[in-house]
Amino acid sequence: MDTTEFDEIRPYNDEELPQIFEELIADPAFQKAACSVMPNVPFEILAQKIRTCKTKQDFQKTFCYGILWKLSENYTDGLSLDHTALPDKKKAYVYITNHRDIILDSGFLSILLVDQGMDTVEIAIGDNLLIYPWIKKFVRVNKSFIVQRTLTMRQMLESSARMSRYIHYTILEKNQSVWIAQREGRAKDSNDRTQDSVLKMLAMGGEGDMVDRLMEINIAPMAISYEYDPCDFLKAQEFQLKRDVEGYKKTIQDDLKSMETGLFGFKGRVHFQAAPCINDALEEMDRDLPKTELFARLSSLMDKRIHANYRLYPGNYVAHDVLSGTNEFASHYTQEEKLHFENYIEQQLGKIEIPNKDIPFLREKLLMMYANPLTNYLAAI
Repeated sequence: MDTTEFDEIRPYNDEELPQIFEELIADPAFQKAACSVMPNVPFEILAQKIRTCKTKQDFQKTFCYGILWKLSENYTDGLSLDHTALPDKKKAYVYITNHRDIILDSGFLSILLVDQGMDTVEIAIGDNLLIYPWIKKFVRVNKSFIVQRTLTMRQMLESSARMSRYIHYTILEKNQSVWIAQREGRAKDSNDRTQDSVLKMLAMGGEGDMVDRLMEINIAPMAISYEYDPCDFLKAQEFQLKRDVEGYKKTIQDDLKSMETGLFGFKGRVHFQAAPCINDALEEMDRDLPKTELFARLSSLMDKRIHANYRLYPGNYVAHDVLSGTNEFASHYTQEEKLHFENYIEQQLGKIEIPNKDIPFLREKLLMMYANPLTNYLAAI
């Protein structure tokens, strides 16, 4: 099979690493970033360590694994993964998850998989986040492949088809699991919905009809539940700016701030819950359905499996009760937990710095972010 068509988007091959490592080590922006993440280690020592890595796996185990567990120790109340719905640990899956954090959704998933005796995932990452040349190199060393977003309609179609072929190749030939978000960008209000376009893209590659193509890549929905979303106040702020400022668009600085806030903000408990692979449902799908109908059904199946597998925290119940003005879920939290969560919301509101700050609107948006997972969970079960 000729795999050169993937050269532009795929992670680096192991034999390409020495050259890329030298380019990274020589890049002042990479040096600065590395020193800020590992402030106690002189860069020369880091550089020496990087040069000893022979494979992407070595690199991940030497650096990323430790850094991600350190982030978890400093900024969460614990990370957990329940993978029992997918008992075959040797099988490669396309994990499709709801999307909360730009970097940590896939990062935390990888270290949790490693601790359960599995391999890290290859990560689909949008090129809009590859702001600097060193970031593009770094993510490709770290087993990411690139989703090209800034294209014309026609290029978009070709690019999606190539990415789909790449994912099929990765699952079938490399037996390597893949992580992809259920939608482009994060759900700003935590109302997680799978975009049909993601499933359509996955069905472009492979053999047989639509259903066969999707079955061969073992799609596994997975629910990610963060107790607190450190970017919640930035998302609320964006809602107001979009409402008040015509043609409002986020800048590169905004994206960088989101990445940083997501990494170094407090997340409380973080849980990953695997749902069963959707092949059972695909098996029973009517293959003669019109395409749009088929994808609509599959998206709602994905949503249902993700929603039903959320882990809910006291804040989700408090937010729901505060918004509805009832005590319907009072048995799910103590007075102390309620107070704690309400204080947290006020604290986050205090971080928003925009002109004409509309407090009631912003508070409602923040509460919605925490209430929506519960609303969707109740609908799914």
